[in-house]
Amino acid sequence: MAENIANSGDSIKTSGRLGDVSAREAMLEGYPGAALLVDGNGVVLANNAKGTAFGTLMAQDKIPVLVDALIRASESSAITLCNFDLESANGKMVLEATITPSDITSDSHAKSGMLVLIRDMTMEKNLRTTLIESRQRYKDLVEVNSDFAWEVGLNGAFDFVSQKGALRYSADEIVGKPAKEFVVNPENYQPLPFSSDVPLENVELWMVDKQGNTACMLTSCVPLFDGNQAWRGTRGVCRDVTIERANEAALTRARHREYLLNHIVFAIRDEIDPLNMLSAAATATAKALMATGARIYRLDEDQAFQVAAEYGEVDEVDSLAASFANMGAQAQAHEISIGEFHVLYTPTQYRQEINGIFAVWRRKDATPWEDDYRILLCDVANQLGIANEQIANHERILALSRTDSLTGLLNRRAIFEEEVPRRIARLIREKKTAALFYLDLDNFKQVNDVHGHQAGDDVLLHIRQLMIDNSRPGDVIARLGGDEFAMWLDNISLETAQSRAEALLDSSVVLRQYSGSVTEPLGISIGMALYNPETGETLDELTSRADEAMYAVKRAGKGGISVASPYNEST
Repeated sequence: MAENIANSGDSIKTSGRLGDVSAREAMLEGYPGAALLVDGNGVVLANNAKGTAFGTLMAQDKIPVLVDALIRASESSAITLCNFDLESANGKMVLEATITPSDITSDSHAKSGMLVLIRDMTMEKNLRTTLIESRQRYKDLVEVNSDFAWEVGLNGAFDFVSQKGALRYSADEIVGKPAKEFVVNPENYQPLPFSSDVPLENVELWMVDKQGNTACMLTSCVPLFDGNQAWRGTRGVCRDVTIERANEAALTRARHREYLLNHIVFAIRDEIDPLNMLSAAATATAKALMATGARIYRLDEDQAFQVAAEYGEVDEVDSLAASFANMGAQAQAHEISIGEFHVLYTPTQYRQEINGIFAVWRRKDATPWEDDYRILLCDVANQLGIANEQIANHERILALSRTDSLTGLLNRRAIFEEEVPRRIARLIREKKTAALFYLDLDNFKQVNDVHGHQAGDDVLLHIRQLMIDNSRPGDVIARLGGDEFAMWLDNISLETAQSRAEALLDSSVVLRQYSGSVTEPLGISIGMALYNPETGETLDELTSRADEAMYAVKRAGKGGISVASPYNEST
């Protein structure tokens, strides 16, 4: 057929059939697109102005798809549609041809032909493509920016839920069910977004998913109205912000814990005295945790937990330390019940070594301990672990500054600048007497000269033990330097003090085994002065009397006791 396509000028009649050429062309010109009249052999009999180019292209066999459609239409005698593309100066054209079989009269004879109407579909296809892309883009953006889109009808049930479903339900499982059944306490929302007749944005709804877990949904909606402006439903989107809200809540709690921890740490740092630091920590932490009481323990040299500071109601938790045996080495909070209290405690550590315990407690009818309080307790315990170590170091340094390195007894500064002045102040209030012993070793130099300094050290340790054995728990013993010692005895009479001195002198006989020579045996000389607070005697005056009494023994031949004359203000 393609070979037969050519323009023809056959005349036709107009009685119900396609007539002469001019009539044909006049008819075809009324069509807004390209129109052609083709006979059964594919010869173009007539065309309008827009159809000229298509006739030419058909003659050049450049539209094979259209030619094939003409053959099918001719053979089937049925209206046939054909879509084809053509390249133009403005790009690709999308065309649709409608081929309608018709009778044509030529030379008074009727013969079959076809009316070809071609419509430019380029703009329509582009618009359709753009619309599809736009709808797909909108759909993608909605799905990306929300967990599900929905529509609720007049009955309050879901009419539509986006394909991936909602709240762990599939779309089929949730469609048709009342929306408010999925909302926690729907009566608290006025209006409920699923039945709102006004637009809403970013309303937080707490909903329940398929597994019974609550989920926080950020919901936005718009109402739907019919032609009479009557409400007929609501449509909107929900975005699950449960994790975001949980993270925000966790961050808020962490900031609150940090605030409380800083408050507690500042309270500790404001104290100069180490033990006051622990008291401040116990008080501040108990108040921050709304605890009834708090207690801080320190681990002593015997690996026993000793109370270092406490706050609040403490009488009913005296048995608390017995619970620490099964604590373990992990730095975590433990909870136990003692009497009417829920106790929360955790170890304090320094370099992974436990050096104490920090415990707080509440009454059993109070709010249970929350995880945030457990974390805060452990955070404070970390600070207390360092504080306990600092206190231990302070005590070691203090002990070194107050004690004699060989004997472990107090030194001169500790006894006369710290201990005795404090005791004298108490004696003045209580109006009680005390005694001060000055003790000096006799012939000690010969021990060092003959037996060496190790023997001399053994003598000093032996006399230390003799003084401890002949003292009471509240008495104070000190090594003043070299072979000179002192002992302070509180609340004692002159007679009892003399008896103590004589007992000490008698026990010193064992020291003769260290003597450097038989003619110069090792022994002790004791000078004693009684302190009476009513006399107004100063400490310097008291020590001078005791020292003078001791030298009086030396002058008298050593190895004895001398009691200083009573204090006389005029002397």
